[in-house]
Amino acid sequence: MSKPKPTPLSPHRFHSFDLLATLVAVVRGDGTVLFANAALEDALGSSRRTIEGASFLPFFTEPHLLRNALDGARGNEFAALRYDAWLARAQQHAEPMPVHVVLAQTEQPDEFVVELLPLEAQARQDREERLIDQAQANKELIRNLAHEIKNPLGGIRGAAQLLEMDIDPSLKEYTRVIIHEADRLQTLVDRLLAPHRRPHVVGDVNIHEVCERVRSLILAEFPRGLRVVRDYDTSIPEFRGDREQLIQAVLNIAHNACQALADRIAAGDAQIVFRTRIGRQVTFGKQRYRLALELHVIDNGPGVPDSIKDRIFYPLVSGREGGSGLGLTLAQTFVQQHHGLIECDSQPGRTDFKILIPLP
Repeated sequence: MSKPKPTPLSPHRFHSFDLLATLVAVVRGDGTVLFANAALEDALGSSRRTIEGASFLPFFTEPHLLRNALDGARGNEFAALRYDAWLARAQQHAEPMPVHVVLAQTEQPDEFVVELLPLEAQARQDREERLIDQAQANKELIRNLAHEIKNPLGGIRGAAQLLEMDIDPSLKEYTRVIIHEADRLQTLVDRLLAPHRRPHVVGDVNIHEVCERVRSLILAEFPRGLRVVRDYDTSIPEFRGDREQLIQAVLNIAHNACQALADRIAAGDAQIVFRTRIGRQVTFGKQRYRLALELHVIDNGPGVPDSIKDRIFYPLVSGREGGSGLGLTLAQTFVQQHHGLIECDSQPGRTDFKILIPLP
C-alpha cells in the first residue's frame, strides 16, 4: 500500500515574518524560496511573486556561500550558521547590500529560515541601543546627583544668610557671593530635575504648530542674519503628545544651532531648515513602526566638534564656552517620553538633528 503524499505546507504560517524589520526568506534545501517577507521585497526591489518559487542563490554576489551553508545544514553539521555576504538588488545601478546572514533549520524537514541583517542597519541599531541605555543611565545619574546636591545646598545658603546678619558689613560681600552661587546651583539642579517633575500633559499635537512656535521664538531672538526655511509635509496627521515638551525639545535643538551659527549670523548667511516627513516601516528602539514622524532641524554651521560627537546627549557636555550642556539632554528626554529618539548627523557646513516619533 503506497503512502499518501504529504499535504503542501500553507505559506500563511510564515506571514508573521512580515512584522519583522529584518529581511527574512524561507527556503528549501536546494535554495528554492518558499516565502519572502515584506522587508526583503523592499530591499531586493523585487515583488514577492517574483522571489517566491525562484532560487535564492542568484540574489547573492557569491551564491556558493549560501549553497555551502545549505549543504551543511542538510547534513546536520550545525543548528545555525552565521556569515557575512553581499545581497544583489534588482534596481538598476543599485550597489550590493552588505548583510549578516543567519541560517537556521525549521521544525519541518528540508526547510530553512534565512535571516539577513543589513550591516549598516545593525550598526544603526547598536547606536540607538547605546543612546537609549545612555539616556536611562543619565536619568538615574541626574536624579541621584541633583538630590545629593540639593540637600546640603539649602543648608549652605541658610548658614550664609545667618552669618551675614552677624558679621562686619565689610565682609558681607563674601556671604553674598556664597548666596549667589548657591542660588545659581539651585537653578541648575532645578533644570536637571525639571523633566522628571513635570507631569506629561497629553493632547493632540500638530507638529507644524510646534515648528512655527519655535520659528517665531528663534527669529525674535535673532532677527537679522538668520534665515529659517520651512519644508513641511502637510499630510502628516496629528498625534497624541505633550505639545509644550515638544516645543521645548525643538527649541533646544534650534537654539543650539543658532549659537553654533554665530559667525554666519554675523555674516548674514546663516540658515536653519525645519523639514517634516513621514517615515514608513521605520525601525528604532528595537521596534518597527508602520509610520513615524521625521522632523529634521538642519543648519549650515561648522558642525559638531569631533571631540564631543559621541557625547552630545550627555548632561553637562557643551561645545561652546559658557554652555550649560543641558539643552540636548533635556530634548532627548522629552522626545523619549514620546517613545521617540533623536539622531544627529554632522559634518562641517551641515548638521542634521532628526527627531523620530511613532505615528498612529
